[in-house]
Amino acid sequence: MPPTPDERYLALALKEALAAFDEGEVPVGAIVVLGGQVIGRGHNRREALGDPTAHAELLAITAAANHLGDWRLEGADIFVTKEPCPMCAGALINGRLARLVFGAWDKQAGCCGSLYQLCRDPRFNHQLEVAGGIMEIECQELLQRFFRRRREG
Repeated sequence: MPPTPDERYLALALKEALAAFDEGEVPVGAIVVLGGQVIGRGHNRREALGDPTAHAELLAITAAANHLGDWRLEGADIFVTKEPCPMCAGALINGRLARLVFGAWDKQAGCCGSLYQLCRDPRFNHQLEVAGGIMEIECQELLQRFFRRRREG
């Protein structure tokens, strides 16, 4: 069975996560897509940049906003290998993205379905469509491999 469009885009985000893995960062990758075109990419760079906000989602959103010359990413979708944290979920709402597709659920910090559902909360002035658990096994395995390697030292 051929991959769905969501799986194809999430596979690109997984390539970003692999880049983070190779750099010794927690392997999370993200891409932003508008009209079938990738307009932003990012992977975790917290260690490299010494910046607690250098999450894959924020770097991809910044790249997309720079590409468009506008902070409003209306109509854009973001594909992330791991469920976004509260900071990143807030950025998705503030950036006015249309849709979030993510791979691995995050039961410790996920705020798009696991602990909270910030992206669908009607109390905010913007909500996103959310689809989680897409290519979950592949995304989860990369995270597990990273943390296993880190424990083994």
